[in-house]
Amino acid sequence: MWRPMRRRAALILLASAAFCVALAPLLREYVFPRVVAKTLASDEAYRVTTFTADNVTLVGDPRGPGRGKATIVRTIRPDAKASDGGTVVWDVGLVVTNSAGTVVTRIPERYAFDAVTGNPDDCCAESVDGKPVAHVGVGDKWPYFVRKRAYHHFDPYTGTAAPIDYRGTEKFHGLTVYRFTQDVPWTLGSAPRLPGGIDAAQIEQAGMERWFTLTRTILVEPVTGTPVYEEERRTEELRTPHPEDPANPGRFVLFDGQVAMTAASSDDLVADAKGQKAWLLFLHDRLPLGLVAAGLLLLAAALLTEYRGRRAARAEEATPDASPGEGADGRPVEADDTLVLSAVPAARADDG
Repeated sequence: MWRPMRRRAALILLASAAFCVALAPLLREYVFPRVVAKTLASDEAYRVTTFTADNVTLVGDPRGPGRGKATIVRTIRPDAKASDGGTVVWDVGLVVTNSAGTVVTRIPERYAFDAVTGNPDDCCAESVDGKPVAHVGVGDKWPYFVRKRAYHHFDPYTGTAAPIDYRGTEKFHGLTVYRFTQDVPWTLGSAPRLPGGIDAAQIEQAGMERWFTLTRTILVEPVTGTPVYEEERRTEELRTPHPEDPANPGRFVLFDGQVAMTAASSDDLVADAKGQKAWLLFLHDRLPLGLVAAGLLLLAAALLTEYRGRRAARAEEATPDASPGEGADGRPVEADDTLVLSAVPAARADDG
């Protein structure tokens, strides 16, 4: 009876071990991408981030060059209907106001990317300021599990991407972050929309070009890929093709100043990163590893159960049948009864 029960138990343990080991990679390769994609495409990903810049030169600011104030508000609105599978679509709005609260620049952006890697997907009517643009590199969303290497970072102001380098690991508000720095020398860029109500078409007709240079620093929480702090030194100018030529001078400063994320926005991003980090690590690493460990333990238990069952079977086969049988009346015959019965015929022979 015990032999088939042990065999059945061993098979159940073996099947459970196989299930656990098979489920572990499935969680990482199938479940994890779909869970994070659904989260990024939902209202949970809606975000408003604010940046400020004091004592800047901003065209159209009533305080004048070097004394203006710029406020930049970046809003992310996920488009759940356009998002599909592992692709997430965000509508990003960038609004710049001067010291008087007047909007000087407004840049709408439609951004499609892979939920896990952060790589742009050239689909879903990607655009900047209503013009089709194929995004390159990371943007508002960095990949999960950021690596210590250089990336390309997309800039919606100019519609271009430039390398951004890993510069080290540090602590920021109790959070381990990677520091990335981007240094862009003077570069000719596109002009999706110019500050101060300047019409880009008229600038092009006048033979002017938009040049920019910047130094940008971004602190990224590596597990969630959340940029928890950003700052940059940016200068933008309109130039004629040969601005140093006395016969054809032309250099007009559009913006010049230091821009930094506000403490309130940074604190919100840090809190979000801390909250997401725990369950991401659980789903991507700890749960799969736990399933593998459980599978190995179940496999060991299955082998042990099978070994004990076979050992018990061999012991049963090696033990002889010591049952003394039954008497004439059907009653089991004990050993002492056998001795008594065998002695009876001898006694009767002596009497004769």
